[in-house]
Amino acid sequence: MECYRIGVGKSRLSGIRGSVMKKLGLIGGMGPESTIPYYHDIVYGVQEAIGEQAFPELTIESVNVFKVLGLCKEQKYDELTAYIMGAIENLTKSGADFAALSANTPHIVFDRLKEHSPIPLISIVEATCEEAKRRGLKKIGLLGTIFTMTGEFFKAPFIKKGIEVIVPTESEMELINEKISAELELGIVKDETLTAFQQIIARMRDEDGIEAIVLGCTELPLLLNDEVSPVPCLDTMQIHIQEIVKTILG
Repeated sequence: MECYRIGVGKSRLSGIRGSVMKKLGLIGGMGPESTIPYYHDIVYGVQEAIGEQAFPELTIESVNVFKVLGLCKEQKYDELTAYIMGAIENLTKSGADFAALSANTPHIVFDRLKEHSPIPLISIVEATCEEAKRRGLKKIGLLGTIFTMTGEFFKAPFIKKGIEVIVPTESEMELINEKISAELELGIVKDETLTAFQQIIARMRDEDGIEAIVLGCTELPLLLNDEVSPVPCLDTMQIHIQEIVKTILG
């Protein structure tokens, strides 16, 4: 019978390549619909890499997505930083070796969090930027909450690497933001919303020349993927998960 011994912050597996895995602290709830696939895909990503009897040690600290969005809307970034830092500190106390935020929007204060965090943080934005560079992309479209689409925090790393970031029109951004908060954050997926998003992406392809679309909200994969999108997708959640799995495995 295989077994593994759990130490503080690390899981030592006997019989599975003698691996030492880092413990993940995952900040979830932003929203719940994306936290579930994060947990599922991280666990099975580790198992695919080192064996089906391997289970990564992790702790999830759930926060309120609507409080996060409200603080962003009110531009209360000090309060947002303090709110998320509380979650990071709880994860650190649980023995986490590193942490990740299971959403794009709260990365608006990622640099502040990184500066004060007692443990390393894995950025969804930086991971996606590296993937876009790996694919050789020069012009991408960006969908997400209004804060992600209008803010500089997501665009800046891409621009530094010579990748142009195109966002929808103002009216399109308002529609996208409303559908994310009123539908996708609640797990509601509608055919008419998919059609509207497809039309926006197709327009950006034809008028702006985008080569791919960034799903810059971790609920967007409920609606969009490579099979239904007019251009290839950069699924920030899956890209982030892959980077998290790599970090767990060291």
